[in-house]
Amino acid sequence: MASQIQTSATSVEMSSTTGAGERLHRVGPSELSGSDVQDMMQASREADSQVPDGGYGWVAVGGCAVLTWWFVGTSYSWGILQAALVKEGVSSASTLAFVGSLAVACISFLGILNATLIRKFGTRVCGVLGVVFLGLGEILSGFALRSIGGLFVTAGAVMGVGISLCFMVVSVVPAQYFRTKRGIANGIVYAAGGLGGAVISFIIDALIQSTGLAWTFRTIGLITLATGIPAALLIKERVSIPRSAYVEWHLFRDIRFTLLFLAGAIATFPLFVPPFFLPLYTSSLGMKSSLGAGVVAAFNFSSALGRLMCGFFSDTLGPLNTLFLSLLLSAVSMLVLWPVSNSIGPLVAFVIINGMANGGFFSTMPTVVGNVFGSARVSVAMGMIVTGWAGGYLLGAPIAGYILDASGGEEGGIKAYRPAIFYAGSLAFAAAGLAGAIRLKADINLKKRL
Repeated sequence: MASQIQTSATSVEMSSTTGAGERLHRVGPSELSGSDVQDMMQASREADSQVPDGGYGWVAVGGCAVLTWWFVGTSYSWGILQAALVKEGVSSASTLAFVGSLAVACISFLGILNATLIRKFGTRVCGVLGVVFLGLGEILSGFALRSIGGLFVTAGAVMGVGISLCFMVVSVVPAQYFRTKRGIANGIVYAAGGLGGAVISFIIDALIQSTGLAWTFRTIGLITLATGIPAALLIKERVSIPRSAYVEWHLFRDIRFTLLFLAGAIATFPLFVPPFFLPLYTSSLGMKSSLGAGVVAAFNFSSALGRLMCGFFSDTLGPLNTLFLSLLLSAVSMLVLWPVSNSIGPLVAFVIINGMANGGFFSTMPTVVGNVFGSARVSVAMGMIVTGWAGGYLLGAPIAGYILDASGGEEGGIKAYRPAIFYAGSLAFAAAGLAGAIRLKADINLKKRL
């Protein structure tokens, strides 16, 4: 890791880490000695000691929040578009779920590459590029509605590049400006995504009814470009992100990192099952499409509340405690509430609880990584961890779709959905178990803030 961290007023020399950084690139991370690793950890602590806990950070957080509004909001509203595409006979729910999953899976596929791009070009440039790819993918999707292959390219790959760039930018920036308020800063950023999903869900449903699917995609894309680019220009890193290895393999020597990597890899399988399939689920119960959009909007609004609340709890109860509780709540809601949600009452209860837990995972994970591994190493650590989410992002919702097809299809009623629901809930419970193991490994005293 580089040995010099610049602030606006000072330039702090860390000569003890220079040798470790140079050695990392010369011999590779697998050959680093224990003292080299300690030197790099000291560099992270030095960087954290300079964090201002505010200032321009609130402007940067505002810019990040707008980006999250669009890349999270559109991702979590895919279920409404998916239901409309199924109704138009474009393809099956399981295949279309792959399109939405591919877009978010690019966060993992491109995680390490994007971390490298951010170190080379900065967060502002990468933020602008992310918004451009996101909006362009939406606009192009309006011209590819009759081609499932075309949708894989436009709504899947092109939007995916934009989503992945935006995700990495908003994951890195708050840690540079906040330390004691890091949880609430991340909570604000990711809460905007939930609010965006709630608003965008209604907008998409209204646009589909009034202008059709093609212009729905194009309109959302144009609005994304018009509002996202100015917001991205507000984002800048407080200090230049230190040069480091693309992958720091020695992190796997830390059992906390390994368990966190595995917990995230498993937790992402069930996360997109509810928002992708709730519109089809409500339709199978005989409810109107507008009610399906309302359910997704409620899920996204609850997600926003969960992201904000978990950001606050991360600063008060501790991020590891909060991560465990959010994953446990997600599992319990899917295993207990969703299978019996055959009317609007229990369905709303499930949507609120699961939405809050779902959002909590995303807002808490960057805080956990930043607190455990330091702000100077958060880009590399996050890049490695989100790479492990590839399988869950890409296959989680489609597997649920194939289970649904094998159980009777989207018109088979609540019984046809239960096997897919139990699949998602079981994986969420396994992820909660790993998060609990991380917490106990850190300190067996459950009353301690960690």
